[in-house]
Amino acid sequence: MQIAFVGLGVMGAPIAARLLRAGHALSVFDLRREAAEPLLCAGARWSEDPARGAELAFTSLPGPQEVEAWAPRLLGLLAPGAAWFDLSTNSPQTVQRIHGEAAARGIRFLDAPVSGGPRGAQSGRFALWVGGDRETYERALPVLSAFADRPFYVGSAGAGTVAKLAHNAASFMVQTALAEAMTLGVKAGVEPLALFRALRQGATGRARTFDRLAEQFLPGRFDPPAFALRLAHKDMTLALALARSLGVPMRAGEHALAELEQALARGWGERDARVAMTLQEERAGVAVRVSPEALAAALAE
Repeated sequence: MQIAFVGLGVMGAPIAARLLRAGHALSVFDLRREAAEPLLCAGARWSEDPARGAELAFTSLPGPQEVEAWAPRLLGLLAPGAAWFDLSTNSPQTVQRIHGEAAARGIRFLDAPVSGGPRGAQSGRFALWVGGDRETYERALPVLSAFADRPFYVGSAGAGTVAKLAHNAASFMVQTALAEAMTLGVKAGVEPLALFRALRQGATGRARTFDRLAEQFLPGRFDPPAFALRLAHKDMTLALALARSLGVPMRAGEHALAELEQALARGWGERDARVAMTLQEERAGVAVRVSPEALAAALAE
């Protein structure tokens, strides 16, 4: 298959290399010609117009501005029936706009951001979240599987991008909480490595971050409690009291305590602590619910 690849940075170059090793004919372009040299030595072809004659195009670019800048050029070169997978972390608005422009030309545009970092791109052990035409996704699956061990169809145009943004938002929020927890423990006198090892052995440390959503929140099952809200409130209060005594600011911790207090005021003290998450559903005006059967099937994948 003739494939065009635009953007040979820390993510794009190793992805393109894996496509080459899988036996695909590759036309490549990057603003820095030197970024393409290893690929050219491996058999790729340099082209100022890499999408000309391509059945499939990939872009791996810094963000929405760069994708928008490339859109007229790619859409002008790709023939009707061709597919363009954008691996960049984009904005849903940009995705929808380009999707519409591509559809008017008979071209399938799919947002397909990746997660796994440069090491994942090199090893092929990373996620690929796709939004757009499902039939196009399924036809391209053998190609996608050449560089990602976890390709996943999320939904219609923009769904892959929303999944990536939600994932990264969660990652950086967890990162903030972990920084607070570590500075609290170390300032209270615990050696950093000992604290790290201790935290990894706790209930949260042993669980995959997002798997815990399936226990109470997604099915909306908060009774009987696995850990009562009143006990969570007590523990969070104690942790923040310790932080204040040591002069350790914990903004994420204060927000978490405020959520627990609001839930407690609802009379939910004997329910599971994660019932506090439903307050965000109320504020957002959306119910996040999945049937137990569907959850079991997803967890078994």
